[in-house]
Amino acid sequence: MQNPIQPLADVSKIVAFLMLTLMFSPGVMAQQAEKTTQLFDGKSLKGWKVFPSEFTGLWTVKDGVIVGGDGTTNIAENNYLCTENAYEDFEFRCLFRLTGDHEKGMINSGIQYRSFIEGGNMVGYQADIGRGFWGDIYDEHRRAKLIGGDLSTLQHVLKEDGWNSYIVRVRGERHELYINGVKTADYIEKDASIPTKGIIGVQLHSGGNAKLELRDITITELK
Repeated sequence: MQNPIQPLADVSKIVAFLMLTLMFSPGVMAQQAEKTTQLFDGKSLKGWKVFPSEFTGLWTVKDGVIVGGDGTTNIAENNYLCTENAYEDFEFRCLFRLTGDHEKGMINSGIQYRSFIEGGNMVGYQADIGRGFWGDIYDEHRRAKLIGGDLSTLQHVLKEDGWNSYIVRVRGERHELYINGVKTADYIEKDASIPTKGIIGVQLHSGGNAKLELRDITITELK
């Protein structure tokens, strides 16, 4: 009679070999190399800069939250808090709250990505924030709105004046936006001339007394 233990031992060796092969395969190695980084230390604006610089006084840190605007003062010109570093393929996450008096002007913001400053303007993609624009992908100072946000599900879970989450995921030509875990936009860029790497920024839109608050800001660079 054949020893039944021997085949089991051989199977165990095969399984172990396959697991090691999988662990060190290029796809898994790339996944293991992906690292999530905090973009906000909770205490300062280290790693960020304001554009245009004359609006630096509008951006502060209070109680572990980045605050842009005060909800009272009218924003005279679009301005941005931008990362010093540039990113290409990534998943950006944050919690945000946008407030202000809609009766007195436009209350709007957005997350710039793959963007750059040129000719005194911020140029690049924007994940839009605000009434009438939730979850849109806008191309700031270049091609205007690229795709409107799908609010069919989002409208049931969005807290318009409360805290919400945003995920911006971009890899290659594909752009995906999620608010509160709900996908609002899935866009494929077909113009190969558009830069695929740039800074990330958050916008205070002019024309109203908007106040933007941000926390738990992270980025995972995708391989």
